[in-house]
Amino acid sequence: MRFFSDNAAPVHPQVMAALAAANTLDTAYDGDARSQGLDARLSALFGTDVAALWVPTGTAANCLALAALCPPHGGIVCHRDAHIQNDEGGAPEFYTHGAKLFLADGKGAKLTPASIADVIDAIPDDVHRVQPHAISITNATEYGRVYTPDEVAAIGGLAKARGLGLHMDGARFANAVATLGCTPAAVTWEAGVDALSFGFVKNGAMSAELLVFFTPALADVTRYRRKRAGLLFSKGRYLAAQVLAMLDDDLWLDNARAANARAAELAAAAGARLVHPVEANEVFLRATPDEAAALRAKGFDFYDWAAGEIRLVTAWDSPADQVAALAQAIGQL
Repeated sequence: MRFFSDNAAPVHPQVMAALAAANTLDTAYDGDARSQGLDARLSALFGTDVAALWVPTGTAANCLALAALCPPHGGIVCHRDAHIQNDEGGAPEFYTHGAKLFLADGKGAKLTPASIADVIDAIPDDVHRVQPHAISITNATEYGRVYTPDEVAAIGGLAKARGLGLHMDGARFANAVATLGCTPAAVTWEAGVDALSFGFVKNGAMSAELLVFFTPALADVTRYRRKRAGLLFSKGRYLAAQVLAMLDDDLWLDNARAANARAAELAAAAGARLVHPVEANEVFLRATPDEAAALRAKGFDFYDWAAGEIRLVTAWDSPADQVAALAQAIGQL
């Protein structure tokens, strides 16, 4: 009974069907009709003109976005627990050719204008110091916390005032939007976001993520960077097909709502054990090593997070009976 990561979840049947439908002769790279249709499809979803590029991983989406927003000699403000800081093996520095990550604090891995200002205000305008060029936030965060449109807009306002680009790591963007009940636009470009890493793999896709630029011109050089990085797949139609299948009939939202609902069931059983409020599909619990071992002995798989903490992640297909069994087991600890 796996609650280790939504990365391990199976591919949704509608995505598999879309891959089969794409399995015909077509133009190579991103010249096929499906890839060429992404800009219009995502522009309609977000209500503004965008440029949308498929990539195979979230790391690629994040790092190509940051390279578009920050020069090699610049810096990017992110939370000290951000995925780009702790879980991407130095890829942001590699893809940007050396940009520096400035680490800020915030409860639940959320940044605020004040925490960002604390970092950038301490940097003198001096040729000897790396200057900030961008901010990166994660929605939902590494602790499953969700930025509201107002919270993003506050950071977007600071970014605009300071002349900084704003990137959103949306590996679990669907889960955040499902919780917020807002339009995708309200928590992105309307709030000042320049580039979004739109996650699909955790939510039912096989191998496709999307990089969405709300300033379409930013995509121009990124197409060259994508190729140079070895990420321009020769059969890109299979990636585009996955994205389009997830967007059809709002499957991306339905899947996220299902995962969020399962996480809420676990949160209800956890009570005072909760480390963070559950706002998406991640549940962080206080558990001793013996308690974690007891859960594993009952067949549950999960991640040991920090000392005395475990992480449970639900997915679009988490079986109701397994979630109920885990909830009961948590209640019996």
